[in-house]
Amino acid sequence: MDAIAAPLLDPGGLDLESAARITYRIEQSFRYDYDSPVESVRQRLVVVPPARHGDLHRRAHRVEVTGAPARRRVSRDAAGNTIVRVRADRVEDSVEFHVLAVVERVRGDGPLTLPAAALADPRLLRPTRLTAADDRLRALAADLGGGGARGLDLADRVCAEVHAALTYEFGVTTVRTTAAEALACGRGVCQDTAHLMLALCHLLALPARYVSGHLLGQGGTHAWVEVVVPERGGAVAVPFDPCHGRRADSSYVTVATGRDYTDVAPTSGSYLGAPGGRLTATREVGVVAIAA
Repeated sequence: MDAIAAPLLDPGGLDLESAARITYRIEQSFRYDYDSPVESVRQRLVVVPPARHGDLHRRAHRVEVTGAPARRRVSRDAAGNTIVRVRADRVEDSVEFHVLAVVERVRGDGPLTLPAAALADPRLLRPTRLTAADDRLRALAADLGGGGARGLDLADRVCAEVHAALTYEFGVTTVRTTAAEALACGRGVCQDTAHLMLALCHLLALPARYVSGHLLGQGGTHAWVEVVVPERGGAVAVPFDPCHGRRADSSYVTVATGRDYTDVAPTSGSYLGAPGGRLTATREVGVVAIAA
């Protein structure tokens, strides 16, 4: 059966870690409603998975715009992410962006390898506004780095520390909350744990980047971190999910990577008109096929 039309499998009975191939289907929509007509709508969508990311392969995808005549342009950014830019001259009352993608994990094609130059890439080592350090973060990094751990062992320690430091709570932070602010608050969501882990990695000279994607069974877009370590004359990106205090596994599907949330926000844009546009998002992600 075509993966686009196939029913989702019951995740409770799936042994994903033993599977040689896993096929996922992603459906996501973003609807903007306006109280009066708006003009010059410009939307940036980062919702299409890459053609390949380690053992993940994009097999099919489509992006549809309904509610207004629109023009689309697809490009790739500096990190290789697929960027869909949509322009609509006028929207009467609502516009909706819908993405459907089929992604296959081929176990033998991993892990995600990078050139050795990635180990010294400033984008993976320098803080951003959202991941900048304060005194408390610097003290925490000093404690973590004082035990002699290096590489993935150190990354494991950072992941566990971040998981312990932040209690998951929706609504207490925003997409503008910094790592330092989240640590001081002690609460946040997945993007906050990702930013906090990135801040500590930067302080400990561990190259790392923000990942936006999907976690099976989770209600919305998820965020985690890839730490880049040397391997066989090159480098490999190892995924960590500090929100759950573990390394990422076959339940995770990558959409984009960047320095922080700002680089890979699923939807962002502007328009001319009265303020007060309302966003409604829906998402369904699951497995449609699995092979031993």
